[in-house]
Order: sequence, then C-alpha cells, then structure tokens
Amino acid sequence: MHKIFPLLAVGLLAAPLLLAGGCASARGGPEIAAVFDSGVAAYDAGRYEEAYKIWWSIRTEDLAAMRNVAFMLRRGQGVAADPQKALDIYAMAADAGLPTAQADLAVMLIHGEAGKPDPARALPYLKAAAAAQHPVAQYELAKLYEAGGPVPQDLEAARRLYAAAARKGVKDAATRLAVLGPPQAAASPPPSSMPVPP
Repeated sequence: MHKIFPLLAVGLLAAPLLLAGGCASARGGPEIAAVFDSGVAAYDAGRYEEAYKIWWSIRTEDLAAMRNVAFMLRRGQGVAADPQKALDIYAMAADAGLPTAQADLAVMLIHGEAGKPDPARALPYLKAAAAAQHPVAQYELAKLYEAGGPVPQDLEAARRLYAAAARKGVKDAATRLAVLGPPQAAASPPPSSMPVPP
C-alpha cells in the first residue's frame, strides 16, 4: 500500500491521503513500494522532474504511480503540461478503480481542461469516487444534483453530498449547505391507519 501525495482539486482543498494498492507486476510488491516511495520523497523535496521519472517507470505496475504521473502532466510539474495525455492516463487509473483518479478525471471533464466540458462523461466517475467517500467527488456530484443537467435535479441528494464533503473539510460544500439547508432527517414511518382507541 502506498500513499498518494495530496491533491489540490480546483482550489477546493487538499484531498486526504489515499492508500492504493499497486497492480500485478513481475517485480515484487516491496520493490515497487520502495520505488514509489522514492518518488514521494523526490516530490516532497520539490524535485518534480525526478519524481515524474520515478513514477513513470512504474506507472504500468502501480495505479497510484499512474495517477501521480497524470497529476503531474495536468499541472506541468517536472514535465511539460499535457492535459490530453493527463486525461488519458487518469482514465486508465480511473477505469481500474482508483477513486482519486476517478475524481481527478471527472473534474477535468467537468471543467473542460482537455477540451469541451463533458459532465455526462464525468458522471459515472464522480458517482464511483463519491461512493468511495472522496470529498471532492462528493462536492462536484452535489453541484450536479443541485443544478440538474446530466442528472435530474435532486436537492436532497445535493444536501447529503454537500454535508459529507463538508465533514471532510471542503469549505465550498459547507457554504452551499448553508444556503440549501441541512439534509432531511431519515423519513419517519407513515402513521398507522389503525384508529387509536379512545
């Protein structure tokens, strides 16, 4: 299991650290973990080009490394920015089930970072990442439910998602929740149709 460096998504917050397992490889898990961790050390020290090269070398063997390569391509850290290539690599990691990659890819699609905005294509990735408790995905999905569009407008779903994201520190989610009001309490059972004795 590896840590993925914190992610800044659309200026909302630093996402929580995520533990992610690597893909099957010819090399053993501890060897891949050591290579991955050397990339974390390089990244944390500001040696972005070195970190990029390290993660690039194991991108096909480790989903977290694949996601980090896409992140760096997206931001132009240690490598020339290439939003389309970042989108393609995020898609591979997202399709393999990595929630941070799903959230990152969805945000890129919603905001049109590599072309025309495509909220409909982003929707399944947002739903998957939100179900995995990714706060940025919860926030972005709540915005879609609030506005309607690729999903029918559902203010209660928006409130629940905003509340979940706000609990994880997404300030913009807390702001939207203050405007919409808190989620409804769980519905109480319908009253009995039996007459109450006198």
